[in-house]
Amino acid sequence: MNKPQLYLLTLATALSSHLTPLRAQNAPVTIQAEAGTSTAPTSTAASAGDWAFLTAATPTPAVAYATSLTDVSAFTAPTSPGGGVGGTAPATANRVLSYTVTFPGPGTYELYARVRVGSGGANDDSFFYANSFGSKSVTTGSDWTSANNIFNIGYTGATQVVDGGGGASTSVWKWINISKYSFGGAALVTYTVPAGSLTQTFQIGAREDGLDFDKFVFGQSGLYFTVANLDAGTQGSATPPTTFTPSGPPLATGKPKYLGCAYSPQQAPNFGAYWNAVTPENGGKWGSVQPTQGAFNWTDLDAAYAQAKPATGTQSLFRMHTLIWGAQQPTWIKNLSSADQLAAINAWFAAVAARYPNINHIDVVNEPINTPPTGFVTVGSPGTPAGSPAADGGGYINALGGTGTTGYDWIITAFQLARQYFPNAQLMINEYSVENSSTRAATYATIINLLRTRGLIDGVGIQGHAFSTAGQTAATINGNLATLATTGVPLYITEYDSDGLADADQLAEYQRVFPLFWQNPAVRGVTLWGYRVGHWRTAQGANLVNADATERPAMLWLRSYIQNTTLGTKAASTASAGISVFPNPATAGSVSLSLPAAFSQQAVEAQLLNSLGQRVLCRTLPASADAVRALALPGVPAGLYTLRLQSATGVSSQQLYVE
Repeated sequence: MNKPQLYLLTLATALSSHLTPLRAQNAPVTIQAEAGTSTAPTSTAASAGDWAFLTAATPTPAVAYATSLTDVSAFTAPTSPGGGVGGTAPATANRVLSYTVTFPGPGTYELYARVRVGSGGANDDSFFYANSFGSKSVTTGSDWTSANNIFNIGYTGATQVVDGGGGASTSVWKWINISKYSFGGAALVTYTVPAGSLTQTFQIGAREDGLDFDKFVFGQSGLYFTVANLDAGTQGSATPPTTFTPSGPPLATGKPKYLGCAYSPQQAPNFGAYWNAVTPENGGKWGSVQPTQGAFNWTDLDAAYAQAKPATGTQSLFRMHTLIWGAQQPTWIKNLSSADQLAAINAWFAAVAARYPNINHIDVVNEPINTPPTGFVTVGSPGTPAGSPAADGGGYINALGGTGTTGYDWIITAFQLARQYFPNAQLMINEYSVENSSTRAATYATIINLLRTRGLIDGVGIQGHAFSTAGQTAATINGNLATLATTGVPLYITEYDSDGLADADQLAEYQRVFPLFWQNPAVRGVTLWGYRVGHWRTAQGANLVNADATERPAMLWLRSYIQNTTLGTKAASTASAGISVFPNPATAGSVSLSLPAAFSQQAVEAQLLNSLGQRVLCRTLPASADAVRALALPGVPAGLYTLRLQSATGVSSQQLYVE
């Protein structure tokens, strides 16, 4: 061997002996959940104490795990300020499990957890974790992060990289990267182990029963761990997983209808590549914005608005959801007097109007049939029968006039206030399960007509959820849409989803149901209620893209279908028979309207709507016996529009080209 070769061999040996302990320093640290200690009595039967350490016989090999026995939702705030429903800390020491963790070396680590969510889903899936090492105060919220809504995230496949949300469901053991998934917008947490202090205390706290913990892993930050790595306690890879990135443009680009989506932190990535209309998922609900009287949290709503109305670039339709509802309302409003409730409602409307001046559509009242703001549950569920008190149900229906002489005076009052505060927005109502029930469709039409005759409504929202469309025939859905279309008010599908854990099942349901809405001439646009993992029906397979952002077959089909389907125009209603617009295309900044006898001696409101359903012009033509009336179009850009005419006796819509 010559000298250069000898030197290289010596150097390689030295480097190898030096790097081996460095690699060992950063080896992942596995903690068995049942190794935790608590001041609570422990048991092998789910009958005593706040924690139990059990063993599951299946799957093979058997899994020893820790489970919380007592639901913190039953723990009232007066006993401890950190507890109770929505509490920010475990509240009592016996709800805390502590672990002593010795690391092989200093560094920054991410926290992974292998958990199983019970059959209760969203009622079995939350816990607290300390956001740094050390023993924490059980009542100090800043010491803890609440991990919630994990029933529909996680990873189970051996080769899946545990990085972000994942799409695993309930009743299965799954891995979650606690440090990579933001729970309700909470700050992401990593854990730093300083040199000379390798033994640390880590704590978790109980929040809901039905959530089982198998083990935790602290893995080196910057590495990527698969399910197989975490199961075996082996090192991750420095190579990041390949992530699919859609190129855009939005699917409905160039189409006369918009295709939008609900917006939330979980749905935000790649949003603009798919959708040209934005609806805040939870960020615009009153209870989310003003959980404390006198204080507003606009964070999520600001983000949704910025997605639709960026400072520069192409703007999209923004649909505000929602002002008045019988759920997810501030809990503090229920105990106010009717006069103070009405004042709070006015202040809520005014605050939204001041902050978001360019709202296109507003769900003024959400679910007036199924969930009115009575303060009580209207549609019961297991464990929560109809008539049960609803802490977040508003309880302010009488402040808006109650049922009154029409049976729906409270709805009319809400829309009158909305017209006052949002004069340039299109006012909408929104409801679920009207597409599958002729009775509810008829009731809904009654409410719509009360608003229409008063000139208070511009759009009708039909949610279109999978639980309403599954198993329903095309004839049933089309028939109920026709009932609502007779009101003459444009229809919108506002919260569409189709389930399918198997790709083929979801694809078949999209192909069966979606065209019934998209190709209906009375429907002006469709909004999906989420599309990514983290979707509120991820457990049912309603997400259109996978955890790695790759597109499922239903998304591939949807893109092709939207791009290749030619949409017709809405036929004239009975009231609009004999109406003509000339010249069409309009070339000189005005048009003449030839109106039938149905509009004689009546004031006529004329609205011009662009392809996104945005109102670009609104004029009231005074009552006149003349059959021909002029409509000026000052400053209207060239393009295709819908001209909507409404009087006390009818509504008509016509297409108008402006050159």
